[in-house]
Amino acid sequence: MKRLLVILAGLVLTLGVAYGIYRFATAERAPEIDYKTTKVGRQKLVAQVTASGTLSARVTVQVGSQVSGRVQEILVDWNSPVKKGQLIARIDPQLFQAALEQANANYLSAKAQVTRAEVLAFDADRIFTRAKALGAASLAGQAEIDTAETNAKVAKTQIDVAKAALEQTRASLNLAQVNLSYTKILSPIDGVVISRSVDVGQTVAASLSAPVLFTIAEDLRKMQLDTNVAEGDVGRMEAGQRAQFSVDAYPGAKFSGEIAMIRYAPQTVQNVVTYDAVLAVDNPDLRLRPGMTATISIVYQERESALVVPNAALRFKPAREADAGTSAEGGAPPLPFAHDGGAGGEHRRHWGDGGRPDGGAMPGRESFGGEGRGRKKVYVLRNGEPVAVDVRAGLTDGTNTEILAGELNEGDLVITDAITKGQKPAPMGAAPGMGAAPGMGGGGGGGRRGGM
Repeated sequence: MKRLLVILAGLVLTLGVAYGIYRFATAERAPEIDYKTTKVGRQKLVAQVTASGTLSARVTVQVGSQVSGRVQEILVDWNSPVKKGQLIARIDPQLFQAALEQANANYLSAKAQVTRAEVLAFDADRIFTRAKALGAASLAGQAEIDTAETNAKVAKTQIDVAKAALEQTRASLNLAQVNLSYTKILSPIDGVVISRSVDVGQTVAASLSAPVLFTIAEDLRKMQLDTNVAEGDVGRMEAGQRAQFSVDAYPGAKFSGEIAMIRYAPQTVQNVVTYDAVLAVDNPDLRLRPGMTATISIVYQERESALVVPNAALRFKPAREADAGTSAEGGAPPLPFAHDGGAGGEHRRHWGDGGRPDGGAMPGRESFGGEGRGRKKVYVLRNGEPVAVDVRAGLTDGTNTEILAGELNEGDLVITDAITKGQKPAPMGAAPGMGAAPGMGGGGGGGRRGGM
């Protein structure tokens, strides 16, 4: 009986040990974490606003025709330099020349009518004078005298009527002369022809609106750049600020300009409000052409030696904070680590103050820089563990952010990301949790290009 009890006790002990080994072997172990860090240092920090715009001449005139007719002659072509008053095209003048001759004939006829009326008035006045003399000698009746007086007054009135008709014909003659002069298309300014819309033999009709024949740019050595700036960036810009821009035609080349004005009129497209910032651009070598699309960078603030941390460090959160936030919202189960710089909605809240009330950039616009959101928290790697440090953020260029105050020193290692060992990092553009520890987004910058 004792032997049986010993055997049973040994069997139970063996099973217990085996079960313990099994539980130990199958127990979930805490993953080993590889922290990505960046050393805190000082560097030059440049905050800038970027946007796109279109180049154009400062003064562009569309030259049209005020009369209808067939284009008889064209004297300039694309890219032709012109002077003010230069003849650049001619409308067939035959019909207008005939109208001028007819108006001139009418004018001469009206002028002759004035002379005739004056002669008749002189004769009527002479008859009236004679009738008064005969009446004084009792040789003419009062009725004859009154008739002569009436005829004299009517004759004088006919002079005024003839003169009025003369003025009408003179106005018609002047109109015919003006219409004939309009058959000569003259350049209104000094400049360059950048567009020609008609050919010889083509008929233009100016009954409702003046047809455009040419487009002339005044001076391509002085151009302007119209750019749409997000409403969140307008307050950082003012007239006189220098700007740099590039165009696709000259890769790597930088051109400079100066803000001439920021127009008050808003432009709203799909609920996005922008304002036109007009840049004055010098183009002495004529490399820039109207219509070119430019990418503009306007520097509005600089720090020569700023203590900076990557923006990714300001977005990183360890597991305990992410767990607390998720539990409070009653959402998904806690995740081992969190990094709110991924593809989720929280990313927008950390972009910087670039144009929307929540700090996100305007769609289709990039806003680099701006003052930070004030109090922030970063995590410093100390003895292999993340330690929270409160800081006050300042200027940012979209990649790095200036630290104005806090227990953060130059040379500290701030954590920008954390990856579970044995896991592959998530591919570019993948949602958090694909190939990386669940809940961890990618490290790096703030989803936009950095500053200069």
